[in-house]
Amino acid sequence: MLLDDDAPRHECGVAALYHLPGAASPLCPRQGPEEASRLMPRMLLDIQNRGQLSAGMTTWRPGRDRLLETYKELGGVSEAFRLSHQGKAEALMSRYAGRAAIGHVRYATCGKDDINFAQPFEHRHLQKRKWFAFGFNGQIANYPQLRDEILAEDEHHVSLATDTEILMHEIARQTSGDQRPTMLELMRGLGERLDGAYSLALVNALGEMLVARDPLGMKPVSYGVQDNLFAAASESVALLNLGFTPENIHALGPGEAVTVVDGRVSVDRYAPSPKTAHCFFEWVYFANVASTLDERSVYLARKALGEELARLEPLSIDENTVVVPVPDTSKAAADAMAYKLGVPSVEGLMRNRYSGRTFIEGGDARLAKVNTKYTPLRQVLEGKRVLLVEDSIVRSTTMRSLIGRLRDVGHVKEIHVRVACPPIIAPCFYGIDMSTVGELFAPPFVSGGQDLEAAYEAMARELGADSLRYLPVDSLSYAIKKPDSDLCRACVTGHYPTDEGQRLYQIALGQVGNGSEASRTYESAGVG
Repeated sequence: MLLDDDAPRHECGVAALYHLPGAASPLCPRQGPEEASRLMPRMLLDIQNRGQLSAGMTTWRPGRDRLLETYKELGGVSEAFRLSHQGKAEALMSRYAGRAAIGHVRYATCGKDDINFAQPFEHRHLQKRKWFAFGFNGQIANYPQLRDEILAEDEHHVSLATDTEILMHEIARQTSGDQRPTMLELMRGLGERLDGAYSLALVNALGEMLVARDPLGMKPVSYGVQDNLFAAASESVALLNLGFTPENIHALGPGEAVTVVDGRVSVDRYAPSPKTAHCFFEWVYFANVASTLDERSVYLARKALGEELARLEPLSIDENTVVVPVPDTSKAAADAMAYKLGVPSVEGLMRNRYSGRTFIEGGDARLAKVNTKYTPLRQVLEGKRVLLVEDSIVRSTTMRSLIGRLRDVGHVKEIHVRVACPPIIAPCFYGIDMSTVGELFAPPFVSGGQDLEAAYEAMARELGADSLRYLPVDSLSYAIKKPDSDLCRACVTGHYPTDEGQRLYQIALGQVGNGSEASRTYESAGVG
C-alpha cells in the first residue's frame, strides 16, 4: 500500500494495560508493578501502522497528586516518547509512571499539526469518579446530531470540530450530578447514544478501567490477562510482543466491554449485537500482518487474496513475467500470487523508509516525495512483463506516478496492475480516511452497469498500464473466512450496515438534501 494519496488511512489505534493486585508479573518492567506504564510505548509501536501523527498515554497512580496524568506529543511513537534518546525517554517514563495506562496513536483528517487534537483526552474534575481520560478509534456517524443537542443546551460551547470532543462530553454527561454509574452502566448509556464504529479505552481517577468495542464489531480489539497483567489493544500483535501467549489473547466481541474494577477483570455485554460488520480493510491493509483479528490471521487472509489473483489471472505466463509488490503491505498477496503462477516474486520497487510521510504534503511536493520513496530497479525489471500487485487503489495519484517511474526508470516491457481488493466506489463514514465519491478513482468507470471488461480497459488506459484487474467482492469472504453478512463492505458495494451510513451515502450522491451534512460527519473524524 502506498502511504500517500492512494492510501486509505485508519484513524487511530488504542491500547490499555493494568497491573492487577498480587505478585509482580514476569511481563512487568524491572521497576515493578507501579511502573507498568513503561510497557505502553512498546504496545503503541506495534500499532503505529494505525496512526503516525501523534502518540500519547494517560497513566493512573494512586498516591500521586495528579492521580491521572496525560502525556501526548505530535509525531510517531519514537518521536513522541523520545525513544532514540535514553535520558529523555527515561525521564518521561519516570515522571508518568503508573500501575495502569491507556495509550493512543492518531491519524486524522483535520487538526493534523495541532496538539489539541492529540489523544488521550483528559477531563479533570474535583470528584474522582468524574475525572477520566480516554482514547478513541473510529467515527460517530450521528456526530452532527449529538453536537447540535449539546450546543442547544444552556450556554454550551464546543471548541474542536471533532467527534472525540463530543464523546468526551457524552461520557461526562453519564456521570453528571449525583449519577454514579458503574463502568458497564456508563458504556451502556454511551452505546444507546452513539451510532457508528469505535473502540474505546478509558481510565478514571478511581483507578477503574474500561475497554469497549462497538456493537457491530467494525473496529477490532484484542485483550488478555496473564500473570496479573491485563492488556488490550486494537491489534493482537501488541499483546503478543509483550510476552502474552496466543492462548491468552482473545478478540473482544461486538458490543462487549472489559472492565477492571477493584482489581478484578470482567468481560460483559453492554449492548446487543444482532449483526456484525467487521471492516474487511483490516485484513486487506490496515492491520499489522502479524496480527490475528477475530480468529483470522491477517497474513493468511492476504495470502488467500493473492491466491485468488492467481486463480483469476487471464494473462498467458511466459519466462519474462515477474510479480512485483508495491511495498509493503502487498507483499503477502504478491508472493502468494507468484507462487501459484509459478513465476518469480521480485522486489523491483525498493522503498526508502526514511523519506517521511508523503500524504502530509500536497501538489508537486507530494509527487516529488513519491519519486524519492520508491525506486524501481532497472537491473531486475528491464524488459520484463510486470504483474504489479497493490492492495487497493483509492484516488490513483501515486499509482499513475509509479507506473511512469517503472517505465522511465525500470524500462519494463509491460505493466499489468493487479489489485487484491474490489474497486472502491463509496466513501467510509466509520472512521477511515476515504475521500468523497467525486475524488475516488473507480466510480466513473464502474457505475451505470457498464461492461466490467470495458471498464477495466478504460481504467488501465487512464493509469497508463497495459491492463488492470481487481478482485470480485465475493473474494473477500473467501479470504477472510467470514460470511458476507459478517463484513462491512460498504466502500466496495455502496451498501452500509447502518441506516445512518446509508443516509449519508445518499446525501453524498446528491440523492437527498445536500452534501454538507455528510462532509460535516466525515471531517469530524479529526482525532479518532
